[in-house]
Amino acid sequence: MTDTATFPAPSASSDLRAQFSRVRTEVGKAVVGQDGAVTGLIIALLTGGHVLLEGVPGVAKTLLVRTLSRSLNLETKRVQFTPDLMPGDVTGSLVYDARSGEFDFRAGPVFTNILLADEINRTPPKTQSALLEAMEERQVSVDGQTRPLPVPFLVAATQNPIEYEGTYTLPEAQLDRFLLKLVLEVPERADEVEVLTRSAAGFNPRNLESAGVTAVLDAAQLAAAQRDVGKVRASPDLLGYIVDLARGTRQSPSVKLGVSPRGTTALLGATKAWAWLNGSDAITPDHVQVMVLPVWRHRIQLRPEAELEGVSPDVILRSILSQVQVPI
Repeated sequence: MTDTATFPAPSASSDLRAQFSRVRTEVGKAVVGQDGAVTGLIIALLTGGHVLLEGVPGVAKTLLVRTLSRSLNLETKRVQFTPDLMPGDVTGSLVYDARSGEFDFRAGPVFTNILLADEINRTPPKTQSALLEAMEERQVSVDGQTRPLPVPFLVAATQNPIEYEGTYTLPEAQLDRFLLKLVLEVPERADEVEVLTRSAAGFNPRNLESAGVTAVLDAAQLAAAQRDVGKVRASPDLLGYIVDLARGTRQSPSVKLGVSPRGTTALLGATKAWAWLNGSDAITPDHVQVMVLPVWRHRIQLRPEAELEGVSPDVILRSILSQVQVPI
């Protein structure tokens, strides 16, 4: 799945797959284009992962997440990350109750199904790291007590390109917790004309109900789809292919830090979801190749000399894909 990938046609024999196709239709009532990002968010939900959405301001990153959550009938909360945001503002904190004389826990916005972490790279690393336990363990620990998060739980974090003023680089440990990094480009001319056409007709992005966006799936159906994805088969040759690709990133002279074993596991999970959405009960090399860029582009660190030459992670990954032998 590239960032501009279209949603696969659902299998006629799968009502559940057809429902996910309807999700795309519902999102399209409010968001023009960005089909690849919609697909990526669905894959993250199917695998229990998280998504990092990168793009300049104004390309509908926030609207996309809000519309998707409405079409899935899931609770969503939004946090605007700012330089003065504290970890407790995200996870929650203990608040003294003068009447009872005790401290009560006040849950933060992380206690939801989809957490929209808006402009996550505008807050210092200390607050960014507050999400690490929530993303990895699906729980929050405050004052020695662990509190589980709702199921499902997904962090959809948006960030501006790092060259924008007032941004912080995300820690490597946190980047590795994101299943996918999706890049949202400025829409094509035809899509931008459609955006203006809708705006001229009175579309209000703050009122999704007026746009006719309705829920077509619920948490129970999502859980059933997750079980189906888990049954997708992966042959030993395909598993070896994924490992060889990862080793290729570690051996590249342009890469300082290659893909970790967590990255190979993430690629396998995302590939299974992509195969299932395409009506397949087993992954193929084509499925793997489609998912490599969005799953791995944020997991490799380039050497300074490669960055000075303008080399990007996507370029490195495409080169590795062309060099590693594909299993027959």
